[in-house]
Amino acid sequence: MFEFTWIWIFWILPLPILAHYLIPVIQTGGQAIRVPFYQRISEIGEDNQLHSSQTGLLQKILLILAWILLVTAAARPQWVGEPIELPTTGRDLMVAADISGSMKAEDMTLNGQTATRLAVVQSVVGEFVERRKGDRLGLILFGTHAYLQTPLTFDRQTLGILLKEATIGIAGEKTAIGEAIAMAVKRLRDRPQQSRVLILLTDGQNTAGEISPAQATELAVTEGVRIHTIGIGADQMTVRSFFGNRTINPSAELDEESLKHIATSTGGLYFRARNTLELKQIYLNLDQLEPIDHEAEIFRPKTELYTWPLGFTLLTSILISLFKFNIFISLREYLSVVFKNRKEKSNTEHG
Repeated sequence: MFEFTWIWIFWILPLPILAHYLIPVIQTGGQAIRVPFYQRISEIGEDNQLHSSQTGLLQKILLILAWILLVTAAARPQWVGEPIELPTTGRDLMVAADISGSMKAEDMTLNGQTATRLAVVQSVVGEFVERRKGDRLGLILFGTHAYLQTPLTFDRQTLGILLKEATIGIAGEKTAIGEAIAMAVKRLRDRPQQSRVLILLTDGQNTAGEISPAQATELAVTEGVRIHTIGIGADQMTVRSFFGNRTINPSAELDEESLKHIATSTGGLYFRARNTLELKQIYLNLDQLEPIDHEAEIFRPKTELYTWPLGFTLLTSILISLFKFNIFISLREYLSVVFKNRKEKSNTEHG
């Protein structure tokens, strides 16, 4: 939409009329400066009077137009664009996802088909990330070592893409839970204390890394980082072998006691996801536990348009000057003489 920033400036539009009628005409007592070429100026003035009937009205119109354009430019016309919601800080939330070798177990379903644990995590966590509008999110992937895939950012789209591109084994086959927690604490320690949250998901136990989960938990408690832990994996799975089908527990290595200790020590909660539906419900519960309680900030981009009336004011001023010194009339007379001479010359040659 179109608007003026300082619309009150239009109150000065009648100013030239008031000045014309209210300010008395100042009369001088005689010639103050001797001008050697005064006679020539007088002649120019007399010539101008001859053409005043042709140009006077046009000059007045141009002067009025120039004044209106100048006042319009001073009022700062702007084009205001559509409202844009700015990202605002809700929480500083790190997501740590296990991509060790055990995450390739196909004991879960996604869209009615058997899927690996990692594929389910990528789908469900991706939806969770998309919902966290206004949060500053970060992503840690861990296996034998923990890697910071995405630092804290408002760019949820990029984080979601990097999560989907994660592949099993790129961080090693083992599981470094303590190292992942320590890395998250390092990234959150400089953020506001009330907003430091880590969501850690794994399907096993700590089997790698120089920092144990207990040591990392103590560090998280010291720095005020709240950790929610999720243990993923089905309790039962039917596998085929040479001797026929048999039922196994694919989550036998899941260290639930350690994950519960990490969560309770830091003020978080422990969740157990045995299937895709439970995992989705867990992340919906996390939305409730860690709500985005902030007011949206709206920004409307503004494009300054004062240059247009200002440019037309300059153009109008140039036209006024040209009329003032009879440039157009002189050019017209010059062209008239040129065409007249050419016509006479042509008639003489044909005569």
